[in-house]
Amino acid sequence: MALPERKQVEDELLDPTAVHRAYRRERARRWHRAERAHERRLAGLRFWFGVLLVIATSVTLAVLIWEQIHRMFGL
Repeated sequence: MALPERKQVEDELLDPTAVHRAYRRERARRWHRAERAHERRLAGLRFWFGVLLVIATSVTLAVLIWEQIHRMFGL
């Protein structure tokens, strides 16, 4: 049995701005994807900066406390 003949899509039925809108939508999606990646990188840098700041503060306080103990008790 033969397949039924497909109807040809008329040019006037197509939205003339559909291609332009699809291009803009894809360009916006690419931009948002890049922006999310950039924000993720910045969040990682902020996290590691915070960790290093906490470690540096802890080490500094430990050294200062040790010096005070050493000075008070002569250890």
